[in-house]
Amino acid sequence: MKPELVSSGRYPAKPCPAVGAVVFKDDAVLLVKRGKEPAQGMWAIPGGSVRLGETLQSAAEREILEETGVTIRAGEPVLVFDTIQRDESGDVRFHYVIVDLAAEYIAGYPKAADDAADARWVRADELDRLDVNPATVKLLAERFGFRAPNWK
Repeated sequence: MKPELVSSGRYPAKPCPAVGAVVFKDDAVLLVKRGKEPAQGMWAIPGGSVRLGETLQSAAEREILEETGVTIRAGEPVLVFDTIQRDESGDVRFHYVIVDLAAEYIAGYPKAADDAADARWVRADELDRLDVNPATVKLLAERFGFRAPNWK
């Protein structure tokens, strides 16, 4: 473990709990372009870390507001997965246990903030033109039937 990096989320001593929120408005889903590692530059469901004492729902509501400026009401989990990235020597560089929640759009217009490089509503016919995180692709297609026209 590299202790000088632990505070930044890299080389953690244990898995970090995180949430995401799947938010639809009209015929589009709220996505962010990640501005930091892991998955920097990829489009994904917005979200972030759960703080001590927060419920999954309150963490998702806070994170989506901080990251996009959009107010949501978080609901029930729709997907639980982990993401583990190792460095060239095999040490765990990142380890997140992520719970994605269904969420209801309340108000706001997406604007990238916090650690997002971009944030916007994305229609299904735009998905194949973006570098979308594979976990996001799978979740949107399998759970919500939301897929680019040329996806299988």
